[in-house]
Amino acid sequence: MEFEEIEKKWQKRWFNEKIYEARKEKGKKFFIHFAYPGISGYLHVGHMRGFTYSDIIARYKRMSGYDVIFPAGFHATGLPAVSLAKKVERGDEKTLQYLRSNGCPEEIIKKLSDPIEVVKYFSNVYVEEYWKKFGFLIDYTRLMDTISPGYKKFIQWQFYKLKELDLLTQKPHYAPYCPNCGPVAVDKSETDISQGGDAEILEFTLIKFKMDEYILPAATLRPETIFGVTNMWVNGSEDYVIAKVGNEKWIVSEKAAFKLKHQMDDVEIIEKIKGSKLVGKKCVAPLIEKEVPIYDAKFVDTSVATGVVMSVPAHAPYDYVALRDMNMPVEPIVIIKIKGYEIPAKEIVEKMGIKDQHDERLEEATQIIYKDEFHSGIMNENCMEYAGRKINEVKDEIKEKLLQRNEAAIMREFSKKVICRCGAEVIIKKIPDQWFIRYSDEELTEKSKEHVKSMDIYPPEYKEELPKVLDWFGDRACIRRGSWLGTEFPFKKGWVVEPISDSTLYPAYYIISKYVNSGEIKPEEMSNDFFDYVFLGKGEAKNETWKKIRDDFLYWYPVDINLGGKEHKTVHFPVFIMNHVAIMEKQHWPRGIFVNWWVTQQQGEKISKSKGGAEPIPGASKKYGVDTMRLYYAHAASPFVDVEWNGDAVEQYKKRLIRIWNFFEKLIKVDEGKSRIDEWLISAFNKELKSVEEAMKEYEFRKASNSIYFNVYSILQWYIRRGGGNKDAIRDVVEKWIKAMAPFTPHIAEEMWEKLGKDGFVSLQEYPEAGEINEEVLINEELLIKTINDIEEIKKVTKIQPKKVFIYVAPQWKWKIVEIANELKKEGKLNMKNLMAEAKKIGMDMKKASKYAAKLIEDMKKMEFKRVNEFDYLKEAKEFIEKEIGCEVEIMDENATYDPASKKEQAMPLRPAIYIES
Repeated sequence: MEFEEIEKKWQKRWFNEKIYEARKEKGKKFFIHFAYPGISGYLHVGHMRGFTYSDIIARYKRMSGYDVIFPAGFHATGLPAVSLAKKVERGDEKTLQYLRSNGCPEEIIKKLSDPIEVVKYFSNVYVEEYWKKFGFLIDYTRLMDTISPGYKKFIQWQFYKLKELDLLTQKPHYAPYCPNCGPVAVDKSETDISQGGDAEILEFTLIKFKMDEYILPAATLRPETIFGVTNMWVNGSEDYVIAKVGNEKWIVSEKAAFKLKHQMDDVEIIEKIKGSKLVGKKCVAPLIEKEVPIYDAKFVDTSVATGVVMSVPAHAPYDYVALRDMNMPVEPIVIIKIKGYEIPAKEIVEKMGIKDQHDERLEEATQIIYKDEFHSGIMNENCMEYAGRKINEVKDEIKEKLLQRNEAAIMREFSKKVICRCGAEVIIKKIPDQWFIRYSDEELTEKSKEHVKSMDIYPPEYKEELPKVLDWFGDRACIRRGSWLGTEFPFKKGWVVEPISDSTLYPAYYIISKYVNSGEIKPEEMSNDFFDYVFLGKGEAKNETWKKIRDDFLYWYPVDINLGGKEHKTVHFPVFIMNHVAIMEKQHWPRGIFVNWWVTQQQGEKISKSKGGAEPIPGASKKYGVDTMRLYYAHAASPFVDVEWNGDAVEQYKKRLIRIWNFFEKLIKVDEGKSRIDEWLISAFNKELKSVEEAMKEYEFRKASNSIYFNVYSILQWYIRRGGGNKDAIRDVVEKWIKAMAPFTPHIAEEMWEKLGKDGFVSLQEYPEAGEINEEVLINEELLIKTINDIEEIKKVTKIQPKKVFIYVAPQWKWKIVEIANELKKEGKLNMKNLMAEAKKIGMDMKKASKYAAKLIEDMKKMEFKRVNEFDYLKEAKEFIEKEIGCEVEIMDENATYDPASKKEQAMPLRPAIYIES
């Protein structure tokens, strides 16, 4: 098959005919969009999974009688485009090589030092090289990006609305900050960063140990362990500095001083000092007023917090092992009672067989002790007035006491390293008057939770999670300052709305973008009054264009499905719901969310450009074919689990499509009359169509595509194998089969449709509905198929060549029990006791009946039993069976006299017993 040739042919026809445009014709609509991609460079095969699901749904809904609107855009807000432009500007060789290897022309590369050019170039790449080449019927008249003048007006309107609703507030905030780029968003979507999206902000207590005129601020997450301090740790090989912090002189690592400057007022570095100069000195612990020595420790990471660590060896495995390696110059001081331990750190280290400071199991040991102590630990007599109290009760109390006495301070630090897209490490900076969206508002949260109950959310597990996410979701800092692209915040000049906060109501802008793109409305006209009229029905229309846009909004809104990756579960989707609930009228609140999981690398990590393993889309589509990749995404796994990218597996789907195409070409040449197997073909096909219908109600693409590309193929093969050749029956099934394929593999479906001599696009036909299903016909043929398969399996296992095969069908008394069991099942009374009571009433041999009944009850949990005449059906198919297995066959009923292996009694309804003579 010439996949690429077929793809180009049909894409050209679709786009020339503009079949992708949303049209109001049928009176019922469906609005679907995917989370618009950030502009950060070339996309890869991982991105295409969710995009493909969106197109499958859009195509399916269009064929199911809906007017479909399927718009798309580009999320240009934030730092991604800026970071790429800066790398190009400074001639970063890795970036330039990346652009060239993906086919970026030199004349374009020169322009990409401008972030706006980055947005323009990659927006065009996404449309022309990815979306159109995958056959996506996106409404390309509605394309937009988030830095266009009209969109900026739209975002500012939203914030005016939020302010009117008292959902904006100002307060101090400690925000992620890149020293090069300014504030950045740190979340799982990794819009602004390349590493550390799941990092949390930790609040360290800096306990002030005094050393002569200096302060050694020891950073800890457990201030309550101050009572067990035996010594201090510094890294003698690293550089420290003396920094003036207010009226005090602190000794901290160089990196710590840099971070503290961004979190505290009045921090000034005075001079450098080697860590080795501190080793051997002594300092005094506050609160307990105890002098402790300072030791050297290579495990102290000076990039974390202050680079100064207090040692509590009775309760910290790292400290215990380090002191043990030094022959225990100080003795551990136990301060916490915990069941099962005398000296917790010592005992867990010995129990786990931890050898030295480099043992990876130290972290596990630390977590075990910390967890047990926090939940059940009791402070002992060494803890002054806190003795006898639980750890989780006194932790904050001790911290507050130290802060009130000016014997401690607070420093915020990430739980793991966070790297900006520019390559710099992200730190935390204090912003004294940050603006927030008040997502903590109780009324908004409750209304949002209530609305979630009415939404269609896939997978169902996420619907169960969402109320908890909404409860957890607090106020969100919504503006940043720096070299960001985006919308200027209307209430603070020079500040830009951050990427998540400008991505809440954006599907509504797709209604307007068509008119902006056509020039029917200009951004200058898009006042707050305009948006109030279009989205809220307030005020009067100033012209006919306003009325047209309002009518479109009323027809197309709300969103039926917002589809995005699982990284949006705790970031985008909650604010998407809450902003709609806050601002829009109730009838325009979103109806559905679809979360797709990731395409991963072999190590199970999400594929991304920054993490490697990102196979470029053009190369993959050329190698495998677009329809192959679409089928792979649909069938390789449920949308709700990660799927590992596997080129060998994709190649198998390519072979599957080639087999289907070749078989199709043979089928359309068949030209015979009616056959006795025709009714089975129609019923079997309709049963698969019904399965597809049920699967697509829940967007179970794997189940639907399995029916279409595997089961229907097998049904048609069996039909031909059984001697079927009815041209009309084949044509009827094949027509519907092609229609069923169209949402999944549209290029091949169109090619088949044309080869069948049909007019128009199959993509615009009605999706086939399941017709009548004759269950008896299906059961009879399934009996034949199972019987032949059983014989073949016996031959395979025993490795014998049969001379004659005897097939024993079930005796009538077993069928009688089946009839009784079916009646009891309908009444909901099927159990062993009731079944045997009914069998006794009709005078059955109770010993024989009980032996069979138990197995029947188990079987009936897995399958339906409908009475058929097994003997007659197999007798009629005797010649076919003989042809299939290559030897003589005898069909035996309960009256058979030849039964050398007692097979008559073994025969079950719908499962004959087999005896082979070799």
